[in-house]
Amino acid sequence: MSFTGVLIKMRTQIGSPIQYQLRMGEDVLNMNEFIGKKLKIELKGYQCLHCGSEKKIFRMGHCYDCFYAIPQTADWIIRPELSTAHLGIEDRDIDYERKVQLKPHIVYLALSSDVKVGVTRKEQVPTRWIDQGANEALEIIEAPNRYLAGIAEVALKGHVADKTNWRKMLKNDVPEVDLATVKAGLIEFLPPEVREYITPDDTKSLKLNFPIEIYPEKVKSLGLAKTPSYTGELSGIKGQYLIFTDDTVFNVRSNEGTVISLEII
Repeated sequence: MSFTGVLIKMRTQIGSPIQYQLRMGEDVLNMNEFIGKKLKIELKGYQCLHCGSEKKIFRMGHCYDCFYAIPQTADWIIRPELSTAHLGIEDRDIDYERKVQLKPHIVYLALSSDVKVGVTRKEQVPTRWIDQGANEALEIIEAPNRYLAGIAEVALKGHVADKTNWRKMLKNDVPEVDLATVKAGLIEFLPPEVREYITPDDTKSLKLNFPIEIYPEKVKSLGLAKTPSYTGELSGIKGQYLIFTDDTVFNVRSNEGTVISLEII
């Protein structure tokens, strides 16, 4: 079987294990079914996810021009504390910014490599945690907008990491941690204006089970620019990574906008 299409991040469905679907053109592939089979990935070109041009991808699946123009790639996406829609101030597109920034947002703890703090829209729970490869996650705050969630994250990341060590995450080199205890110890560092939004003490964490048969011992990242053709046996999926038995890993999310052919051998 062979399929060709532009990469976008895999869709996920909560379950035990989590289910992954990859869209390839008109086809939607259940990637869990291919664990234990050989896949051949070949670079065919590029296609910007916004304008559809065949320009080389710059960042986040977009060409250079789109990345610096559209609201989906503005700085407040990565740094929520820069959100200004609650003040009626436009960055790139006030209608889009109101639509996204003025929704409920969750500040959370995730156990992906070590404990980290993060922010996501409430409607993106648990998708965001799955995409980060978190073994477990716990809500800290449910804020009414992105700005308040952002300033809470800024306050907490002085005391806990805000990034995932992706190599440790993929090797499942993750410590045993009680997230509720960590949350309790962080409350005192929250800004006064967000404390009314702290989730109840009895809020339960969510544990996630990824479809992995063999974890890599020494992670080797597949970059299609340097290696335009690769064949390997799929041993699992975690976060947005395809994991192969030779310790090669392929990050679907970071290759969005890349046109590939995918052959199931």
